[in-house]
Amino acid sequence: MYGIYSRSWGFEVSIVRNGVRHHRLFGKASYGGAEQALLHAQDWRDFIVRNVPPQARRVRAEKRRVNNSTGVPGVFHHVAPGGRVRAWMAKTYIAPDEILRTDFPVAELGDSAQALAVQERAQQLKRMTGLARIHPAEEAIRMGLSAHAPGPRTAKRSKSEITRRNNTSGVSGVHFKTPKPSHPGYWLAITYTTGKGSVSKAFSVKTHGADEAKNLAIAERERQLADKQRTEKAGE
Repeated sequence: MYGIYSRSWGFEVSIVRNGVRHHRLFGKASYGGAEQALLHAQDWRDFIVRNVPPQARRVRAEKRRVNNSTGVPGVFHHVAPGGRVRAWMAKTYIAPDEILRTDFPVAELGDSAQALAVQERAQQLKRMTGLARIHPAEEAIRMGLSAHAPGPRTAKRSKSEITRRNNTSGVSGVHFKTPKPSHPGYWLAITYTTGKGSVSKAFSVKTHGADEAKNLAIAERERQLADKQRTEKAGE
């Protein structure tokens, strides 16, 4: 679940790389349930991890820190009680058991002590390799060792295929309508297509009966969706 946050409506993916946030939402309604929404969220998270890696350790080490007072990352000075600089130091963290450090006393080297520390820091950085470690899961993902299921993925549903909470039929795009309280009502099949507007057809309960009118509306909705898919494929 690295980079994935569970929400009441589905899952949110958020990963920051070099100050840029990569963000996407995966709703349960859009993917037919929580299981498929999570699989799609994991797939996209893995894509970002593999294709937008963190900074190289060396690049990050060269970034100036807020508390650095020398102007050069990894170069520090030792100050005597009176404020005089006693020595310049180059220091680089290579690994938990390997920290490089070299001191350059001003008393022995004079004004060249600072320049020598800067040169030494550059040499130390040459021994730093690899990427910055953001999270232990990242390396496993980049190596293709993700633990989530490799099974089939359902395609994302279009907005017109999502059954809304106020839907009265249990089928997206099929609704029961009553113009006024005394009216027997009708079942309506409606589908919206981008650039073409909506197509709809109503089936009267008075004419067909409640069950048959609903069934006819569901069949009409399927026909409309098939036409919509054909239209969209023809435009690709």
